[in-house]
Amino acid sequence: MKTTLGQLLFATLCCCCITVHAQLNNSSTAKPTYQATMLEQDVQVDGHVINDPIWQNVPAITDLLQIRPNYGAPVSEKTEVRIAYTATTFYVSVVCYDTDAANIVVSDSRRDADLNDEDSFLFIIDTYHDRQNGFLFGTNAQGMEYDAQIDNEGKGNNNANRQQGGVIGGTNINWDATWKVKSQMGDYGWSAEFAIPFRSLRFAPGDGKTWGLNFQRNISKNTETAYWTSLPLGFDMKRLSLAGNLEGLNLKNPGNLKVIPYVLGRYVNDKSVEPNETDTEFDAGMDVKFSVTPSLTLDLTYNTDFAQVEVDDQQVNLDRFNLFFPEKRAFFLENAGQFSVGSPGEVDLFFSRRIGISEDGSLVPIIGGARLSGKVGQTNVGFLSMFTDDVSDTGIEKNNFTVTRVNHNVSGTRSSVGGIFINRAGLGELEDDYNRVFAVDGKWGLGNKAEIIGFVAKSVTPGIEANDHAFKILGNYDWDGWRLTAGYTEVGEGFNPEVGFLQRTAFRKPEFLVFKTHRFKNAGQLLEIRPHVSYRGYWNFDDQLVTSFLHVDNHWVFKSGLEIHTGINFTAEQVFQDFTISDVTVPVGYYNNEELQLVITTNPNNALFFDTRTIIGGYFNGHQITNSGTVKYRVGDRFNSSLAFSHSDIQLDTGNLTALVGGLRLSYSFTPRIFVQSLIQRNNVSNITSVNARFGWLQNANTGLFVVFNVVKDDDLIDALDNQTLTIKYTHRFDLMR
Repeated sequence: MKTTLGQLLFATLCCCCITVHAQLNNSSTAKPTYQATMLEQDVQVDGHVINDPIWQNVPAITDLLQIRPNYGAPVSEKTEVRIAYTATTFYVSVVCYDTDAANIVVSDSRRDADLNDEDSFLFIIDTYHDRQNGFLFGTNAQGMEYDAQIDNEGKGNNNANRQQGGVIGGTNINWDATWKVKSQMGDYGWSAEFAIPFRSLRFAPGDGKTWGLNFQRNISKNTETAYWTSLPLGFDMKRLSLAGNLEGLNLKNPGNLKVIPYVLGRYVNDKSVEPNETDTEFDAGMDVKFSVTPSLTLDLTYNTDFAQVEVDDQQVNLDRFNLFFPEKRAFFLENAGQFSVGSPGEVDLFFSRRIGISEDGSLVPIIGGARLSGKVGQTNVGFLSMFTDDVSDTGIEKNNFTVTRVNHNVSGTRSSVGGIFINRAGLGELEDDYNRVFAVDGKWGLGNKAEIIGFVAKSVTPGIEANDHAFKILGNYDWDGWRLTAGYTEVGEGFNPEVGFLQRTAFRKPEFLVFKTHRFKNAGQLLEIRPHVSYRGYWNFDDQLVTSFLHVDNHWVFKSGLEIHTGINFTAEQVFQDFTISDVTVPVGYYNNEELQLVITTNPNNALFFDTRTIIGGYFNGHQITNSGTVKYRVGDRFNSSLAFSHSDIQLDTGNLTALVGGLRLSYSFTPRIFVQSLIQRNNVSNITSVNARFGWLQNANTGLFVVFNVVKDDDLIDALDNQTLTIKYTHRFDLMR
């Protein structure tokens, strides 16, 4: 088996490379170019574009091309995009004409809500023109604010095991800059104006600069998406290596110094102890953001607090391996892509949730720290140092966490080489209380169509002297609807990244994927199909198979937005030691099983939308029926609701269990900056019900007033509520260098 998999891996990689080199000369496509207009006066940002004399003197971009539903056809509705700038501000205007303006869809007015299920406009700028990283901005007809940081062309990691999936990295919507947008609606359709201060961006100053640029317009009634730059099937606007060019920018250092203090009051009523404990506390802290250069930013934080962050989604572990909970705290998410090395969600060499959150999920006070991140020439640099306090009666000592990251982009290519150093140092009285990880990583871009990526890492832990390594190599070909991937990952038995995340320890993993998107021209309501096959296998270092997963599937995509995925999974699990799932024992043994998988996703442009996943088949020494999904319902653009659920009925030879996890999200937006949200969760394994309710009155860049109420309750009827916390927090941004 090992020889066969190795041969398969080698053959697939060779096939990818042969295909890439055979087509490399055809990989370049003509990129559209636009000349920026320098203005002597600022634009009055009110959303009125058509009759604005300033904009009428700026040339318009009108030639957007559809990627869906009619690939390569001109955008179905007239669209005009214009770009201008002054010494301090970058401006974008758009006029989205619509012949059915009365039925323009606005689904959500909350900041950073998804814009792909409504009439909307987005643009991306690659301010370093490195073809890898950028900033994404967007809005809808109601002037909603959307912004995000894009790293590595938006590529995250789709990592799923039997119960758990997630997309990590690539797109950071928690990045919030200071900027504004206004929109207007009329018989013609709708229009919008963006004003983005240069001090909110990162770039290299100088005359005659060129940025990467692309636009996206979504037209809800046609389930239509159109771009300025023509993209191959399967790509989106974040593919910055294919973006057009914005030329003629004369840029100066704008200066940037922001001070962001907060004050906080908290009331806690804890009924989980006897006697009941109540406590009232007041706190304050501060963040400082200073642009050392336009491309290098220093962030300082003192007494860091994340009270306004939404709580984690509840999960139930129905397997032997670690669950992944994504980072949600804005301070750690900003520029997080620069510190990401490894295989996200599986082998994260640096995982910021290790800072300020203990292994049981409780909070550890963060005293403060600093982060320096940005770019020096073609080199991305990052330095992070954070200090956490001790926690009495838990054994948690004071710690310092330090991360140093360097990643150099090879000019004119999609290639890079870098390294990272991660250190945890205990500041208490324990001897040899430290952990270190060293790693080098790189990416070799083969034209626009293929790449080879990888990393090699070593950990240093007192008492562990051998097999403390990890590495991965993966080849990827992605073009014209084809996606071919083959790779190998190895994690040694002694590899111990204490400031990282390992989904499982001590494994060797080959994997491959063959995926094809085929778009039909005349197939009625059927738009495209996506047949694919993927495999991943985990072996231990005694050459024993631990987990094997072979997935054969096809996605049926319709013009209406409906998708149906029909697949079958062939699985193998070898259990070397008995373990329990919710008090049901899974005994030692080797288990081969098959699963049928069905996914149904309706049109997200509709007010009522749902997606479901059903798995029916064998499960260890028994069988399972698992249903999971999300139902969303909205009323206008103000009220949004979603119900996420997962129900597993598992019957094993050693016992039966039912696992149910549900989460209900409700939100109402009074304006794009004033909202109330709640998340109500329940699972029947830990028998915990939790409520997280938040009121926000935003000012800019996610500052303002926040009122947060948390309730955690178990099934003890005597105690009506086990834990209640009410937090009121106000944070304000002072811009000291305008």
